[in-house]
Amino acid sequence: MKVNVDLATPRWRDELEHEYAALAARLEPLVPCLEIPLHLPWIDAINRLKRERGAVIMAHSYQSPEIFHGVADITGDSLGLARAAAECDAELIVVCGVHFMAESAKILAPEKTVLIPDLEAGCSLASSITAEDVRALRARHPGLPVVSYANTSAAVKAESDAICTSANAVQVVESMGVEQVIFLPDEFLGRHVASQTTVKLVLWHGRCEVHEKFTAQQARHAREQFDAALVAHPECAPEVLAEADFVGSTTAMGAWLKREQPARVALITECSMADNLRAEFPSTQFIKPCNLCPHMQRITLQNVHAALRDLKHAIEIPAGVLRGARRALERMLQVGRSEPG
Repeated sequence: MKVNVDLATPRWRDELEHEYAALAARLEPLVPCLEIPLHLPWIDAINRLKRERGAVIMAHSYQSPEIFHGVADITGDSLGLARAAAECDAELIVVCGVHFMAESAKILAPEKTVLIPDLEAGCSLASSITAEDVRALRARHPGLPVVSYANTSAAVKAESDAICTSANAVQVVESMGVEQVIFLPDEFLGRHVASQTTVKLVLWHGRCEVHEKFTAQQARHAREQFDAALVAHPECAPEVLAEADFVGSTTAMGAWLKREQPARVALITECSMADNLRAEFPSTQFIKPCNLCPHMQRITLQNVHAALRDLKHAIEIPAGVLRGARRALERMLQVGRSEPG
């Protein structure tokens, strides 16, 4: 199919104000209002090019609102996006997230073209451990199975027995059926999991550079100063989790907000998630603290447009690595299928 690719920088057209009135109204409380006229030409150009390419754009919950609400067809957590990649009909997928997320989409949809707008959009957790590190851990702890967090490279996943998310880590660990498990790479998530199971965990010392910055003092301040409910991601330090009213994954946080409908809440996680949820829960006041992920912020409307225009940057995974990583991911999915509900 011939695609009419416009190489020019998108410009404002007066019609955009009418065509995107609903989106502009949605974005107005989420981004500085002066930015909206700058975003709309890029959003329009991306949406046009997306239709011409027959592409699907997927965005993680930590993406900025103009991407999350403006151009994404599918939104969610890293596992949800990977599953959607396998299930959707599109042969071309753009993952607006960090590198391991695009890899996970490719692992579950190897026959599809998966693009990431910026190859440098990494993750401190994923970069904290290598496949060689996993092999060395196995040598030091012979016979122990390895459960790796989804926030790892394809190469690390391929060396693992099973993958987990922050939502199902306890279930995956316990599904290994042994008294001790190597758990990688997030130390804080590992401590949280260890507090909820009798399985002993051998931990790695990886940390999320966003969540490790939060302090218990910040959490207490949000509660005392603003009478806010505290919702924390389990990648935070134990003393922060101890202050929280609820601890859970990105998806679980949204479900908690829908169930509890608090007047004020501090989401102790990445800032853009609070921005995106604000549109869904307009009656809830979102109080900071929050921290921006510098890697997620590398994804912009401009490089999403370039990815679609130039079909870059395609994710490639060696066949052997892909097979091993897929096996570990499918082990996790099997655990999910075996659980009631």
